[in-house]
Amino acid sequence: MTFDSKRRRRAPNGPLHPHAAVHGGGTLLPTVPPAPRRRARGPVPGADEVIFLPLGGCSRIGMNMALYGHAGKWLIVDAGVAFMGDEAPGIDAVMADPSFIEERMADVVGLVVTHAHEDHIGAIHHLWPRLSCPIHASPFASHVIRERLKETGRLRDVTLRTFQIGDTLDLNPFRVQSIAVTHSIPEPMALAIRTAAGTVLHTGDWKFDPDPLLGRTTDVAALRRLGDEGVLAMTCDSTNADVEGSTGSEADARAGLMAAFAGRTGAIAVTGFASNVARMKAVAQAAAAHDRKVVLAGRSMLRMEKAARACGYLDDLPPFMGVQEASWTDRRNLVLLCTGSQGEERAALSRIARNDHRDLWLERGDTAIFSARAIPGNEEGIGAVQDHLRAMGVEVVTPADMPVHVSGHPKRDDLRRMYDLVRPRFAVPVHGTIAHLEAHARLARSCGVERALVIEDGDVVRLAAEGTAVTGQVEPKRLAHDGRALLAWDDSMLETADLLAA
Repeated sequence: MTFDSKRRRRAPNGPLHPHAAVHGGGTLLPTVPPAPRRRARGPVPGADEVIFLPLGGCSRIGMNMALYGHAGKWLIVDAGVAFMGDEAPGIDAVMADPSFIEERMADVVGLVVTHAHEDHIGAIHHLWPRLSCPIHASPFASHVIRERLKETGRLRDVTLRTFQIGDTLDLNPFRVQSIAVTHSIPEPMALAIRTAAGTVLHTGDWKFDPDPLLGRTTDVAALRRLGDEGVLAMTCDSTNADVEGSTGSEADARAGLMAAFAGRTGAIAVTGFASNVARMKAVAQAAAAHDRKVVLAGRSMLRMEKAARACGYLDDLPPFMGVQEASWTDRRNLVLLCTGSQGEERAALSRIARNDHRDLWLERGDTAIFSARAIPGNEEGIGAVQDHLRAMGVEVVTPADMPVHVSGHPKRDDLRRMYDLVRPRFAVPVHGTIAHLEAHARLARSCGVERALVIEDGDVVRLAAEGTAVTGQVEPKRLAHDGRALLAWDDSMLETADLLAA
């Protein structure tokens, strides 16, 4: 096999936020033509190994797309985007170029989705029909994917198969067992990928949350049984691998919101990630406890509410009020749940802060609660929104002021607990910058793994009883979406060259 093993400067890198809402999203235009069908060159997975090849998701946060190869066949896990913001003006999202796996579609058994965050599913509607294989997803993720495919006219082109968490998918030569975990969106799952060469646990995004407010808790018993059976390798979330302690529960965030609502006499605006339906529920519960009603502001909030109600996650909550009703509701009884926690220019809270929203507004004596952390790179935009709000006389509350947010990813104590349960022979940290992956690898070694590999997008990793190693590399090309069409990524799209640093 021939590989290009030269390390490259890759674009874009860095901790860009994976869970924000897509802007634009118009009809896919054939700006980047599908790769011509030709004989594929590169790795051919053998029967005595599992090949792991991340096209995205390593050396950065976001843009997740993982390939697993075994006995001549390939399995795709997730196909997501990363968001550029001010770093690349005019570019909404970046995703992995699927050319490598497109050349092998005859040997692809399917695409399995771990959860419905945009950095895991946001590329699907862009990349079809280039990825012409069945998609397997949970009910909530299926709903979100289906709605996006409808918008872009792709739904009839795609075979979308829904399964329940806990089910096992027979995708010969892979048997994929889904295992419930907790995260910041409904129905996240880890995948136990069983093959004749051994089992690989792909954790997806996860944390241990004893009270997630909705959905199931992490299936610790299933993880322990998996460890008892023997796990060849674990590819595991590294987002908070450099942060000591254990991640808090959604119940903690709800308690923080309850306290933050107390004693307020004006309207309250809360902004967070639209996909966090548990947080949406917590805001509604805090509002009800303080004799307030909630209006949703922002297209992504409305989309996620629709998906959550379709799947039964908000059955115990009455419908949210409409914007027209909100416009004449007494300020003392009003909560605005808004998009825009990362300072996105077109999001609802940003427009409200600029007095540019048609129906909703804030004024002196009101409160704006940021129920999300500032993702590195977004501080300037968030600060600008907060400055506008303060200038209006609005009090701004952040997680630094009150405990109104918890992460959806494991910290170091959580990782130690996961390694104690699963006991993999090899560790492959994913979902993070190089600094995150290296911190995770050091922790994994301290937990007794035989070897922890720090890899980058495009690295070809052989996982086997003998000879586990990085065996080569394919070039990790990128595609960019400008709101209308896909474009081949070019480094000139970045505003500053230092963003190319790994």
